[in-house]
Amino acid sequence: MTAHKIVIVGGGAGGLELATQLGQSLGRNGKAQITLIDQKLTHIWKPLLHEIAAGTLNPHEEETNYFAHAAANHYEFVLGTFKNIDRETKQILVETEYFSKKVQPTKNRNIDYDTLVLALGSTSNDFNTKGVKQFCHFLDSREQADIFQQDLLHLYLNAQNEADSRELKIAIIGAGATGVELAAELVSAKNNFHKYGLNKIDPNKVKITLIEAADRILPALSPKVAEHTMKQLKQLGIEVLTQHRVAKVDEEHIYFADGSSLEAEVKVWAAGIKAPEVLTQLEGLERDNIHRLKVYATLQTTADPNIFAFGDCAHCKPRADEPVLGPRAQVASQQASFLVNSLRLRANGQTQLPMFVFSDKGSLVSLSENKAVGELLGQVNVQGFVAKSMYVSLYRLHQATILGYTQAGVMTVKDFVTRKISPKIKLH
Repeated sequence: MTAHKIVIVGGGAGGLELATQLGQSLGRNGKAQITLIDQKLTHIWKPLLHEIAAGTLNPHEEETNYFAHAAANHYEFVLGTFKNIDRETKQILVETEYFSKKVQPTKNRNIDYDTLVLALGSTSNDFNTKGVKQFCHFLDSREQADIFQQDLLHLYLNAQNEADSRELKIAIIGAGATGVELAAELVSAKNNFHKYGLNKIDPNKVKITLIEAADRILPALSPKVAEHTMKQLKQLGIEVLTQHRVAKVDEEHIYFADGSSLEAEVKVWAAGIKAPEVLTQLEGLERDNIHRLKVYATLQTTADPNIFAFGDCAHCKPRADEPVLGPRAQVASQQASFLVNSLRLRANGQTQLPMFVFSDKGSLVSLSENKAVGELLGQVNVQGFVAKSMYVSLYRLHQATILGYTQAGVMTVKDFVTRKISPKIKLH
């Protein structure tokens, strides 16, 4: 009897945690064949992207190589881009590149599955707003964060050749967690640039504006968290514009639906998400209006019990009286842990699977190196260093899940020492 084939598409936080735990429990003993597919060679925790973009975190020290990780955790890694599913033959189509100096066509590879798990995450939703794709940065991936960091650094480097100091206007469209955290991190960045000698852009002349269409920031979180965060943003000198819906963007301006406009040299779009476009090509699977696959509380898709989806790419409503679960790291992590048990049962031939129940542990928003705000269990407000310590611990728990507690502990010590002796901002 051949081992049950479990294929996971997407090596984000949820996908990698699931592959790790399944590899350790089923792959190690040959009870299942675990395969993880991703189009990148390395994994980095998505909530860190705003720090990478601002240059306050060196991504090379935080990334995990999939091939090395797979070898240590009893699963197979396939480098390629997911393209389609043949549900009748239970195969997925993966496009792979030919890595050579010579120009070679891409190749297609079919991978068999008994159970398919889609953990493709999400991408920015620009709502077809004119000019956004051409003139705005996005923070969906490590590559986009790197591009923003390099563009920002080059602005400062070029300014050093100018005779007089200059101003810089940065606008972030979307005041959800990503937008808020990036705005706060850029305050640290502008001060660090000046500290390390890139002083022709005066930090007092760097204007950071956070723009939100809703009537308050952090609309997906509680009003208390939003209120505390707003106070911190004002103390940091960040201008916040609520009830400002963006109509279009050009190279130098942002234009609002009410006819007003804002000048901005650097623009970041963080105003909404949607599931990846590839999901729209999957015939027969039910989707919502932002392409997320609809799933039952078992996390099986409504059209095919052999296909599961979780995290940002899934439209999951565990109970009829509950809202659809939002795109949050803790949702994906809890669903990954839940699926470990479900897929063990499925690999053993069981068809009756448990129902996922989400336990909201609260929300935390990082606002600088030593500050954060948040709310735990819906009622306990935390701020400052205590909240920041809790925020950092979420990443350490992710590291412990994919690397083990010993290695995560070693990396915690390494990061502490490195941040003490290294520049506070990436200058290359």
